[in-house]
Amino acid sequence: MGLPTVLRQLNPKIVVGAVYVSALFMTILDATIVTVALPRMAAEFGVRALDGRAVIIGYLLSLAVFMPASGWFGDRWGSKRVFLAALGIFVGASTLCGLAASLPQLVAFRIVQGVGGGLLTPVGLAMMLRTFAPAERVRASRILTIPTTVAPATGPVLGGLLTDQLSWRWAFFVNIPIGLLALAFGALALVEWVEPTAGRFDIAGFLLSGAGLGSVMYALNEGPTRGWTAPDALAAGITGIVLLAVLVVVELRVAEPILRLRLLGARLFRSNVVVIFLGTAAFLGTLYLMPLFLQNGRGASPLVSGLTTFPEAVGVLCSAQVVARIYPRVGPRRLQVIGLIGISVAMATMGFVGTVTAQWLIALLMFAMGICMGMVFLPTQTAAFAATSTTALGRAAALFNSMRQLGSAVGVALLSMIVSIVGSTGPGVDAAGLGLAAYHAGFVAAAVVALTGAAMALTVRDGDAASTMRPVAADKQPLIEVG
Repeated sequence: MGLPTVLRQLNPKIVVGAVYVSALFMTILDATIVTVALPRMAAEFGVRALDGRAVIIGYLLSLAVFMPASGWFGDRWGSKRVFLAALGIFVGASTLCGLAASLPQLVAFRIVQGVGGGLLTPVGLAMMLRTFAPAERVRASRILTIPTTVAPATGPVLGGLLTDQLSWRWAFFVNIPIGLLALAFGALALVEWVEPTAGRFDIAGFLLSGAGLGSVMYALNEGPTRGWTAPDALAAGITGIVLLAVLVVVELRVAEPILRLRLLGARLFRSNVVVIFLGTAAFLGTLYLMPLFLQNGRGASPLVSGLTTFPEAVGVLCSAQVVARIYPRVGPRRLQVIGLIGISVAMATMGFVGTVTAQWLIALLMFAMGICMGMVFLPTQTAAFAATSTTALGRAAALFNSMRQLGSAVGVALLSMIVSIVGSTGPGVDAAGLGLAAYHAGFVAAAVVALTGAAMALTVRDGDAASTMRPVAADKQPLIEVG
């Protein structure tokens, strides 16, 4: 019996879990490593650090264009085919990024990399949801906590080591072995799924969603750094809002929209989308702000900063093991509410951390925040798709991931804006010209966002997610498609 035959006989849950987790870990890790390596890239190419931000912006814009369309591509051409193609594009573009000889080349290759990243995550999530029955999805969500929490925490540490000891180019080369292994394993072991009801490609929706989300992402990325009144940031923000408003009108009238906004008509999906948006905004906004505070406000090295924030990932992993076991009895709502309130308390407490506060105490707060975030990520990921039909999973995953990505950008932009407004107010002004009060205001703002998420979690009804809370025979599981 040959190796391909053996691999095809593996449990599909193991195959999809291994391939998707590897790919997701790689894409999330890439984003955090690149941020750390950015100053070295700019210095080598002889450009300002501000100009080097185009490396990040190009990737985010490309991501925003292709993520909404990923559901249709996966349904129409097959989830395995599209996932592997996206993974190949991402790995190939990573190689080219590492070999780039100039900043324009690097930006161009990052845009290509964004195409792969934008298609990869939603299509992979749809594969996971189709492979795991609703009652088993809490297990799948527990698996997904590994890349979504460990990668952001590991990225700054690994990025600092690779950049200092080797070169910034290894921020991209590190993707190659992970990606090639996942690509080979997936090609041999994944099973294809083609959705016969994919419909025609919604060109208007694709253009409007791409241009609208891309413009908003650009404004959210540039506004906090260069000022919201900067002509390009202001124009992009206004244009993006107008295009997204037009998108809503168009997509509600099209028979086969690229973004099935009618899915938001289902209370369970809508509530969980808002919860993941607010939870991600608070969580990743804090993960963005804390390293700045540690390095600029307290003078910590990138490595020490990374090690101080890393307990967050440990907290999520520990919490996920417990939450996965009690979720079937407790349901999503109470876990989400308690988790988001806990996050709010931890973030508000960070508003009292000073320049002489013990490092271990900050690490303990990050660990506590991770514990609470595990109570949010796992139930939300599990419950969101409980009443979504198999045929709609691809589009639902695309919409869910688009909102999560937007939440990340909004969180970073909101905290950056507040920190910028408060500025040098109060004592302890650092090298970046920010006073201690600025960082405190940012942490408190994140706490308010998390508390708002807790209020939204109260609208989640455990009964709507009943299919994920207990083993139910496949022929008795209600699957309701909305839109």
